[in-house]
Formats: sequence, C-alpha cells, structure tokens
Amino acid sequence: MAWIYLVIAGVFEVVWATLMKASDGFSKLGFSIATVVGMVASFYFLARALKTLPMNLAYPIWTGVGAVGSILVGVWLYKEKLSLATWFFVGLLIIGIIGIKVTSKH
Repeated sequence: MAWIYLVIAGVFEVVWATLMKASDGFSKLGFSIATVVGMVASFYFLARALKTLPMNLAYPIWTGVGAVGSILVGVWLYKEKLSLATWFFVGLLIIGIIGIKVTSKH
C-alpha cells in the first residue's frame, strides 16, 4: 500500500505545480486554493508512504515523479519546448527513479 501512496503523492505533486502555474502567482483565488489542497494531499500521501518506506527511497522517488510529471505537463499543456539535450536529461531522471526503486530492498 505504501507504494500506492507514494505514486498518489507524486501525482498530487504534479497537480499542485500545474495549479500553481494556473494561479498566476496566486492572483487567481480558485487556482490558489486548489494549489494548497494539492500540496496538502501530496504531503499527506507522502507521509503515509513514509510510515513504511525509508525516507532515502521515498523522497527521491516522490520528487522525481513530480519533476518528470511537471516537465511532461509543461510540454503537453503549456506547449513548452525542450531541447534534445533536455530530453536526454529527463530520460536520465527516469532511469534514476527506476534505479532507486530496483536497487532498494522495499
């Protein structure tokens, strides 16, 4: 169950980052409130995952999922452009996340 919590936490991290962009510097109340709700949900599920998983495993995976997810949302939703070199490093992030999981004992 801890892994499910960790994935949900990572998804909510992407959600709140996306909503923060939509809040336009916290100038749009609805998006600002939704950002905070997303943050609370992300931290809640991360805390649940940390009850079972070690921090040195859960935290980097959570941030990695959030980073890669936010990059993909930026490209898809906001039409942000990435260079080929940047895509290479995104791939390294994904490999790093997988490597952390595969080499852990959990």
